Amino acid sequence: MTIGAIAFAGAGLDRADHIRSDPDRLAALMDWRARLLRLDGLDPEVTPDGALVWGTLADAAPESELVFLGLMGGKGCFAEVSPRLIGSVAPANPRLWAAMSSLSHEELATYGAARSLVDWHARHRYCARCGNPTVLAKGGWQRNCTNDVCKAEHYPRVDPVTIMLVEHDGRLLLGRQPRFPPRRFSALAGFVEPGESIEEAVAREVLEEAGVAVGQVSYVGSQPWPFPSSLMIGCYAQALGDVLTVDHTELEEADWFSRAEVAAAMAGDEDGRFIAPPPQAIAHHLLKWWLEQ
Repeated sequence: MTIGAIAFAGAGLDRADHIRSDPDRLAALMDWRARLLRLDGLDPEVTPDGALVWGTLADAAPESELVFLGLMGGKGCFAEVSPRLIGSVAPANPRLWAAMSSLSHEELATYGAARSLVDWHARHRYCARCGNPTVLAKGGWQRNCTNDVCKAEHYPRVDPVTIMLVEHDGRLLLGRQPRFPPRRFSALAGFVEPGESIEEAVAREVLEEAGVAVGQVSYVGSQPWPFPSSLMIGCYAQALGDVLTVDHTELEEADWFSRAEVAAAMAGDEDGRFIAPPPQAIAHHLLKWWLEQ
């Protein structure tokens, strides 16, 4: 799978890790040339012609923290973390998807990284070890506990999620959650748990959600997913049987779909058996990859 084709990956920013740890170099970038990504809460501000809105550091409130996103054209790019901002773990709503759909591939990736980072700061203002306030460090890629006894260092969180195509006898196992639009089916998915390999997580999730045991598991591709901060790990697995026992606390429905049915859904056939996941989701690209095999 070509990573550049995946939404939220492929930002044009140079993350410039070597500058994050150098306070003097970082301060030198915070001048009149620096760019500030304009956000409405966690949502992007978008121009009428579908581009991200950038301002200057003067647009940030004095009490806000600034996170260093990276370099673009030699200019420092930052995002604002307002003390009034409340983080969110909610999925993207239709209004947000409409705004994101107008962005270029590179700008969508820039926004996704900024959203995840800003959201993490908004939800981690206090130390998880001792409960004291934390302060931004390393250009926003770290928070430090202010308690001189604790001194814990906290880093932006990324949650690994397996998302998998499961095949048996030429058919794919797909499921739908209650929050999906009518008739939409997608690949099964679930978080990797502590002490698990990716392969073990795939096998456990498929067995838990659909009652199907799988054999060999292989990696296909990945996608950063900023709602709030997941790494979707796309996999393919062969099922050892096709009898389904659906866990309805996880899925509303699950079923097997033929290659022709998947192809019709991917082609947008309104009379097809199901509606495919949207192009922004890695599940869409997994289905495309499978059809090309």
